[in-house]
Amino acid sequence: MTAEPASLDVVAPPAVQQRHVLDPASGLAVWLGQRGQPAWRAAAIRRWLHGRRAASFADMTDLPRDLRADLDADFRIWTTTIAVHQRADDGTEKLLLQLADGQRIECVLLRDGDRRTVCISSQVGCAMGCVFCASGIDGVIRNLTTGEIVEQLLRLAALLPADERLSHIVVMGMGEPLANLDRLLPALAEAQDPQGLGISQRRITVSTVGLPPGIDRLAAANPGYHLAVSLHAADDDLRTRLVPVNKAIGLADVMSAADRYWETSGRRLTFEYVLLGGVNDSPDHAADLARLMGHRAALVNVIPYNTVAGMPWKEPTQHARERFLDVLRDAGINVQVRRRKGARIDAACGQLRRAAAQAT
Repeated sequence: MTAEPASLDVVAPPAVQQRHVLDPASGLAVWLGQRGQPAWRAAAIRRWLHGRRAASFADMTDLPRDLRADLDADFRIWTTTIAVHQRADDGTEKLLLQLADGQRIECVLLRDGDRRTVCISSQVGCAMGCVFCASGIDGVIRNLTTGEIVEQLLRLAALLPADERLSHIVVMGMGEPLANLDRLLPALAEAQDPQGLGISQRRITVSTVGLPPGIDRLAAANPGYHLAVSLHAADDDLRTRLVPVNKAIGLADVMSAADRYWETSGRRLTFEYVLLGGVNDSPDHAADLARLMGHRAALVNVIPYNTVAGMPWKEPTQHARERFLDVLRDAGINVQVRRRKGARIDAACGQLRRAAAQAT
């Protein structure tokens, strides 16, 4: 038993939810066993929830009618409510979800050609303190449960027409994923279930500010995921200014841990660099970054800053951005610029949650 709220991968009884909830791995199977139902019914229910996007237990027409009635009496499907649903002209959709305890998190659906990528959160808030990020302004409140992570996927999948499926996951929303691996890893395993969402682990990216113990743990537990390390600076002084947790870690240890992950996984590393106008976007900054990359088999993902109301940071000019990219390309660095999507719907991490809180 655990005191954490459950979600769709568990299907938690609402009455129990106010006190304790059943363990995510076995709760539904135990409930079924107590009613003389075969264990395989749990997999059938999960297929309805994850693969067929059932909105109610009544929709699960291959289950006995009495079982459906009992499920409806004892369980609820959604533990979140949609507080805000925003849509952009480019097809991006963002949800602000209210959790059972009243906390709020964000998740995003991005459409790009045939790709249907979701960006999900791992924590309520964030403790890493990146100065330009709206997610961490109020610090971290708590970890999300496995069920709450899975429910984001299912909420976003429900936005798609019946003939479309989610194709990619990036754990790049609110929170530091490596600070919540105990709950994140089971959620990602659930996402890969071929009877459910069926998303290949090679299409799942875990983003981190760079926590070496967490990177090493991920490498030991499951190195099949794509790792993205958020750098934002190529020297310790500037990085500590932008990413305060760097003071206790240091770039050398971050890069060493990333190298160990590459050696274990054989997967190309991605290094993310938010480009802040007048702060880290000069040719000299680009040259420092090129030297830091060295001969690594890596991709540098340059992300022009998305302005957040009330924060002092600004977007780089187009001229500064192009100069920065030219330096990297001339140095032989594999670089791409993240195409901006959803800017008109506060799609940058933490923006919608912050805006909603300020409006109340």
